[in-house]
Amino acid sequence: MSQSLLEMTKELITEQIRKGRVPPGETQALLLSIHATLQRLYETEMSGAVTTSPNPYEPGSRVDWKRSIAKHAVTCLECGETFKQLSSRHLRRHNLDPRSYRTKYGIPSMQPLSAHVATARRRELARQIRPWEQAASKRKADKTRARKRGVNY
Repeated sequence: MSQSLLEMTKELITEQIRKGRVPPGETQALLLSIHATLQRLYETEMSGAVTTSPNPYEPGSRVDWKRSIAKHAVTCLECGETFKQLSSRHLRRHNLDPRSYRTKYGIPSMQPLSAHVATARRRELARQIRPWEQAASKRKADKTRARKRGVNY
């Protein structure tokens, strides 16, 4: 092997970034993933084994869903692509919806199908916007209280 695994990994990541396929914030996770894959391939090649390891993204294979949801990316367990959030649109490509995807892989129904950073950001925005205070019943109650005080809305 003329190049080290790290050099090959670096070249692959650099090319993916150059083509705009990987946001710079997700490079570390992708770097680790590619390096681990190349390491397994190298070990398999050196052992002379012809058997292939099971693809974790093949239907029917057991995959730990917790590993698919990382800090900056979520990996689709159907195809192995990474996203910030698994959208309904992407899941439709696999003839699934979020509910059936969660059921298929044993993911709890309340678990967001998005990266931890994206989930935290949405949670923070909701706390700032406070949409529960904007509910129609709340607005109606505010108007009623204002009328009683003699203030027009």
